[in-house]
Amino acid sequence: MAPKTTKTTKSTKTTRTTKTTTRAPHVQVAPKPTKPVFRTGTLIAVVGFIAIIAAAIYMNRQAETEAAATEVPTEEAAFLFAEDSVVTGIEVQPAEGEAVGIQRNEEKAWVLSKPEEAEADQAASEAAASQISALGIVTEIEGNKDPSIFGLDAPVYTITVSFEDGKTNVLKVGDSTPSESGYYVSVDDEKVYVVSMSGIDALASLTFAPPYLNTPTPSPTATSTPLPTETPAPTTEVTPTP
Repeated sequence: MAPKTTKTTKSTKTTRTTKTTTRAPHVQVAPKPTKPVFRTGTLIAVVGFIAIIAAAIYMNRQAETEAAATEVPTEEAAFLFAEDSVVTGIEVQPAEGEAVGIQRNEEKAWVLSKPEEAEADQAASEAAASQISALGIVTEIEGNKDPSIFGLDAPVYTITVSFEDGKTNVLKVGDSTPSESGYYVSVDDEKVYVVSMSGIDALASLTFAPPYLNTPTPSPTATSTPLPTETPAPTTEVTPTP
């Protein structure tokens, strides 16, 4: 008999090797340095620019505050006489020279009363009357002041104004103000004002340009013609007869 063959079966065991990954301990990594958005010089420039703007705004506000503190509130225009006053007569007496006067007659027409009675230019006379209502007050002098300070002790002009209601006011015109803003004017020797120059000058112009309708022409001066002198006849000697 043939010998038996014994099969040897190799049992192969597969051994799985499990790899264990050992992690290294966590190490904190420092962040990479980043570049600043603005450089130091740029930042300083921006801060300086903002400071300049802030200073300018502050100075402007300060200037506005000071201006508001020193600003004088504007008052409404004031006049010596009421706007609805109806003037019926004006007389201007200069310190030297003749007075000039105009007045309304019974027909409400203007006529000259001084330096002589004559017909008046209606437009020029009405313009003078309008100046009376337009005499603006620049300022009022408060307190009792010496008239000589303002030249009112020896006024340059004395203006007498008559109104339809029968009232009469006397204006005395003194010196002009140092700033040439007007004249010192007293009303009935009571109150003193600074009155605008234009109105006073317009009234004063009546003294050297009276509003005649027809400018009077001076009458020619009569000159006497001297009588002819008689020439004496020559004397003749008579010889006596012996």
